[in-house]
Amino acid sequence: MDRIDINCDMGESHGAFVMGHDADVLPFVTSINVACGFHAGDPTVMRQTVTLAAMHGVAVGAHPGLPDLIGFGRREMAVSAQEVYDMVTYQIGALEAIASAVAGIPLQHVKPHGALYNMAAVRDDLADAIARAVLDVDDSLILMGLSGSALVRAARAHGLTTASEVFADRAYLADGTLVPRNQDDAMITNVDLAVTRALRMVTLHEVIAIDGTAVTLDVESICIHGDAPQAALFAQRIRAGLDAAGICVQSLGAPISA
Repeated sequence: MDRIDINCDMGESHGAFVMGHDADVLPFVTSINVACGFHAGDPTVMRQTVTLAAMHGVAVGAHPGLPDLIGFGRREMAVSAQEVYDMVTYQIGALEAIASAVAGIPLQHVKPHGALYNMAAVRDDLADAIARAVLDVDDSLILMGLSGSALVRAARAHGLTTASEVFADRAYLADGTLVPRNQDDAMITNVDLAVTRALRMVTLHEVIAIDGTAVTLDVESICIHGDAPQAALFAQRIRAGLDAAGICVQSLGAPISA
């Protein structure tokens, strides 16, 4: 039986500014990636998000990003590998403390955010820095990265458990990377198309790139962006489509169902 985790980026509100549709999406996902205060989020939002996840029985992971609240962590920055190691270590530690103190739950995984994620997908030095940070903080954590990326390779080289991620609501280039967000066709906004793509990814392990190329993928977790306008509808429909196809939807750390 095919098995898949559905993850969603959450906890991206900050102070008086509300971002995302966390409460509406949570019933349909199995793992969440919680912003740790650099690109979004704050200690109060982190506490609230972890508490809500615990109520729903959803696994929690850290979502470390670049220190860029204004740009929501989606702008590349000239950061060194050492700086990336330091900021990822810091952010994992912050969320790990809150999850333990507030909800008494361990973190399941780490998934970098935005520009940091995309930079580490192609830069070996940054991928290695993130992998080392995860290894040094807690080597039982799963490191999630783009399928086929330098980040996944670095995690495996360091002996970490990995999760190859795909995106139901993002378009792909022929090399397996994501279409940059500044392009008009970067996001998949049609829910029926997103469901069809998700099923193809999970069952056939491939996605059709914008030039028509069939790109082969490793598929262990599928992402839905929580800040998208139709995030709750996307989550509900994709989960329903996977369930209807007989695909086992479980968090990454859950025992494999018979």
